Amino acid sequence: MNLPNPLHTPLLLQEWQWVADPIGYMERAAQQHPDIFSAGLLSGQHLVFVNHPQAIQEILTNDRKRFVAPGEANRILAPLIGDASVIMLSGDRHKRRRQLLMPPFHGERMRAYGDLICQLAEKVMSQHSIAQPFNARSTMQEISLQVILEAVFGVTEGERVEPIRSAITQMCDLFHNPLSASFLFFPWMQRDLGAWMPWGRFVRDRSKIDTLLYAEIADRRQQDNRDRVDILSMLLEARDENGEPMTDSELRDELMTLLFAGHETTATAMAWALYWIHHLPDVREKLLQEIEALGADPDPMSIARSPYLSAVCNETLRLYPVAMLTFSRIVNEPLELLGHPLQPGTPVVGCIYLLHHREDLYPNSHQFKPERFLERQFSPYEFMPFGGGARRCIGEALAMFEMKLVLATILSRYELALVDRRPEVPRRRGVTLAPGSGVKIQIVGQRMARPTSAIV
Repeated sequence: MNLPNPLHTPLLLQEWQWVADPIGYMERAAQQHPDIFSAGLLSGQHLVFVNHPQAIQEILTNDRKRFVAPGEANRILAPLIGDASVIMLSGDRHKRRRQLLMPPFHGERMRAYGDLICQLAEKVMSQHSIAQPFNARSTMQEISLQVILEAVFGVTEGERVEPIRSAITQMCDLFHNPLSASFLFFPWMQRDLGAWMPWGRFVRDRSKIDTLLYAEIADRRQQDNRDRVDILSMLLEARDENGEPMTDSELRDELMTLLFAGHETTATAMAWALYWIHHLPDVREKLLQEIEALGADPDPMSIARSPYLSAVCNETLRLYPVAMLTFSRIVNEPLELLGHPLQPGTPVVGCIYLLHHREDLYPNSHQFKPERFLERQFSPYEFMPFGGGARRCIGEALAMFEMKLVLATILSRYELALVDRRPEVPRRRGVTLAPGSGVKIQIVGQRMARPTSAIV
């Protein structure tokens, strides 16, 4: 099969480079082939990487005659989220499931989470003492997981939420570095050799979570959920076009998807934002001025509409997007892309990281510059931290809402400082890019609101 711009590094070495140093791998490839190249990452098969915005748009928005989006192509996630998740479905089944899942993440349902997000951010941050260093990514994960638990399950502290929170945190921490993440990428490593081995520990942690989730589902099926606003209640009440509810296994897989995709990625993005805000004093000062201009107790929706805060969040997601690639598409008929012929069966992905670092779109792309998003508007295929097309992340609106509210809450109440001034280096965490050291930070004081007249 003729492939566009194939890399000539041995396939096994390519796979290891992709797991251990994904940024270095992608950037070296793009230096040779700026718009499109073929990588050997699928256990001997090739994957075509595309980072040209028009080509990505063609891939993600074309009809099924040219490209298909099989959920089976996302098998790497199956051990985490199961086979019945929306991510794993294809065609009409995928479309119907998305329609069932969309309502909780938009409109009044989402806005109802605003005060909850601010309260949880304050609650978690208040547990840290002044001058006591802490890991910002771990703290953001605690906030984000509590938001998801309350928004998804509608449960607060107590017997039910704590075991789920503890089990989810344990499982997430299993894949915290490239070595442990390699178990997700190499199927031959996925053997249960006992609880003392990483995959064996993962299997046991997953079983523990399954027991908790199925117990929660069974209990909630016995309740009247019609007046509840949490996501599980809405899914329990949802019916497909034939009037059929979701099965327990379908609910379990969707809950696992929401728990992992819904908090791990957001936590990482918030940790990156805290790093850049405190690494660059001018960014911090501009952001504080904007937040203080909103008054002492701003409405969450006013916070979410703040232009510079939005630009800071966007630039954070541009520089190190937590999702490096779009979900793959499979070429369905012979076609030409960027002047290269592609044959049926060829898997193609949009490379979000390389797209976000195109110098023709983002000059000095490795510089953190929120003003980019105030000076121009980027198309959905030039800036796409949540993917695009029919598989664009369902939780995008909630993730951005949470990110803005948590950052504004923390900055308005605490004076923070980085403990280590050395640059934070991105490192693989599972399938995402996280700060290598987790962003070591400390509270140096409580903030007092400055008079409005002091705001420039």
